[in-house]
Amino acid sequence: MPNQVKTRLLSTLTPFQAAELYECFLRDKCEAMRQLSDSDCAIAFTPSDAYPYFRALAPDFALYLQEGTTLSERLKYVVSQAFQDGYEYVMPIDGDSVTLPIQYLQMGFERLSAPKIDIVVGPSDDGGYYAIGLKAPHPYVFDVEMSTPHVCHDTLLMAQQHGLKAFLLPEWYDVDTPDDLERLLLELKANPALAPHTSAYLKEIF
Repeated sequence: MPNQVKTRLLSTLTPFQAAELYECFLRDKCEAMRQLSDSDCAIAFTPSDAYPYFRALAPDFALYLQEGTTLSERLKYVVSQAFQDGYEYVMPIDGDSVTLPIQYLQMGFERLSAPKIDIVVGPSDDGGYYAIGLKAPHPYVFDVEMSTPHVCHDTLLMAQQHGLKAFLLPEWYDVDTPDDLERLLLELKANPALAPHTSAYLKEIF
């Protein structure tokens, strides 16, 4: 919805353009996720009346309604629900790292299968993370202040304090700011196949 997503891009895009761009991110991310081997894909969504939209967007994905008032609460809830559904590993990922190589996520699942690894984290270059993979709920790893430049560091510290062995995936970037968008434009200009829906829309508006 306009004015509800990608608000830090509104100095460059209109609210409608930001919403349209984010939908392109989602479409490209879903197509990338379908390349994962031996994995079920799901979307954690909110609000509840958005169910028809996400069901149409990804009819082959499971849908989990987010519950909670903060990002930490919503992550805890969705992860808990996925484990209750019987999944051996659960890896929430963001929707903003639209050109993230799918090999990084595949590597994450492979590392989770190692007996000495409890958690995998994909760091973003802004200090957050694009993915966090778990083989048990471990809700305390989400008990950090979100949306700060040290989320990834704080999450790894929390894991260490609870005796969890972590593995770091390669760093990538997400698209939150006009500078990030400029970086994305340059990357897709060189290789539009990385995110075809996003690439086509950016060519339309720029």
